[in-house]
Amino acid sequence: QVQLVESGGGSVQAGGSLRLSCAASGYNFGRTCLAWFRQGPGKEREGIVVFYTGGGYTWYDWRVEGRFTISQDKAKNTLYLQMDSLKPEDTAMYYCAAENKDVCSARESDYPYWGQGTQVTVSS
Repeated sequence: QVQLVESGGGSVQAGGSLRLSCAASGYNFGRTCLAWFRQGPGKEREGIVVFYTGGGYTWYDWRVEGRFTISQDKAKNTLYLQMDSLKPEDTAMYYCAAENKDVCSARESDYPYWGQGTQVTVSS
């Protein structure tokens, strides 16, 4: 059974940092697409970072580019999202997702595996 478990969310003031983790079990990242999505209050879930574990492709939404960094620890089968210079508009539930493809997208419907989410709240 595939499980993705996020952690690391919390409350922080604007300008602060958080690091989210997504630990996988029953699933080997291997050559696959991994992504972080978020859903803010009253908003639809949106893809913000996409990463291909086979190398050579990382995409950041313009709203987080330069502030967020995705990384992977293959030995721990864990995905990370380092979030710096946080803004109140980054407040959302953050989800990690995975799909077994060589061509990655930021479309929610393309991802069959999801974590339960971790809440990030940024105060001004």
